[in-house]
Amino acid sequence: MRVTVVGTGHVGLVTCASLAALGHEVVGTDADGEKIAQLQRGLSPFFEPGLDELVREGVASGRLNFTSEMAEAVPGAEVIFISVGTPPKVDGEANLIAVESVAREVARHATVEGVLVEKSTVPAGTGARLRRAMRHESGAHLLEVASNPEFLSEGTAVRDAMEPQRILVGADSERAFQAMRRLYAPLVERGTPLIETDVETAELAKYVCNAFLALKVSFINAVARVCERTGADVVDVADVMGADPRIGRSFLNAGLGFGGSCFPKDVRAFQRLVGRLGYEFPLLDEVVRVNEESLEATLEKVREALWNVEGKRVAVLGLSYKPGTDDVRFSPAMVLVQRLLSEGATVVAYDPHALSNAKAEVPEIEVATDPYDAAEGAHCLVICTEWDEFHRLDVERIARAMAHPLIVDGRNVLDPAVVGAAGLSYFPTGRPMVVR
Repeated sequence: MRVTVVGTGHVGLVTCASLAALGHEVVGTDADGEKIAQLQRGLSPFFEPGLDELVREGVASGRLNFTSEMAEAVPGAEVIFISVGTPPKVDGEANLIAVESVAREVARHATVEGVLVEKSTVPAGTGARLRRAMRHESGAHLLEVASNPEFLSEGTAVRDAMEPQRILVGADSERAFQAMRRLYAPLVERGTPLIETDVETAELAKYVCNAFLALKVSFINAVARVCERTGADVVDVADVMGADPRIGRSFLNAGLGFGGSCFPKDVRAFQRLVGRLGYEFPLLDEVVRVNEESLEATLEKVREALWNVEGKRVAVLGLSYKPGTDDVRFSPAMVLVQRLLSEGATVVAYDPHALSNAKAEVPEIEVATDPYDAAEGAHCLVICTEWDEFHRLDVERIARAMAHPLIVDGRNVLDPAVVGAAGLSYFPTGRPMVVR
């Protein structure tokens, strides 16, 4: 099939590359000409495991092309994905200006019967608004509207796209369903479930899924506060919970809280949506409150360890909001860094992939070449992102490098007994402290 993807961010580019790998003819388009030029050379503009190879293969095969001109990308396309940003407004509601603009432009350039597909996360009712927005454009009569929410996780997005757990398609016409069935036939033939609903159900389901996962994170972080007051171990508690198949172990790692470009934005947008509909959903407010509390609890551990933060050198390991990505948007680690800097600390940080993005956002950060370089002369070390290499830290080497042997583990990546044996004071999350 001929496919166009408007927007080449994390979701859009993975969609481009994965559909090309499935054998479709894909054109990605973006207003950022510099990014398009980079993609035309087969280079991804951000880090995502496996994506560079997928983009290079697609470009080399001729199935994947990029252009900054919508007039080149849309004509002849049977499926056109809208994959642009929906950033939060001041009140938390999703900003859909880019979505509307793309829909109008696509309708102006459409030349064959096709399906305009919402890939961006949008509130329920957006599909109907898109139809109205396109009504007076020349090619509007050629386009059906569908919703195909993404369920990609940064760090595993390529695998999630090529081996999805489910595909959700919302549409209100058989023509749209038929087009989407053809598009995803290679995956469905491998056994991926295809769930078909109306447009509004698909739109709402995406918000509900993200809100529920955020709820799991906040729940275990609240449990961590209880564990710290009782002497219980939140990791063991989570293992017991996760052994129940009705609950599952995923998203039950206590820490600084959730971040990234999806959960914070989508939970707030869901709050705004239900409020606009006249329904009270206070549980969502608590999810946000506990998430903010989790970051504050980690910061308080740093204060407790150092007594006075001002004038101290703090090493921070991990700046991306999760491992496997260089994305620092709404990263709890970045908020922690900014708070420490505002309290007069010097912050030296290390991250395997996110240093340049973090430095661009907070220039005051000192950059280290590895964890041990970061620890050199530090009065406290804080682990903020659970990168695999942090699980294998040589804690004795860390202890020798530091001015004061103190570790605040915001992600519980270290073994308390090993850290204690190395002579370090250890402040984990929801677990008993180890004090020299």
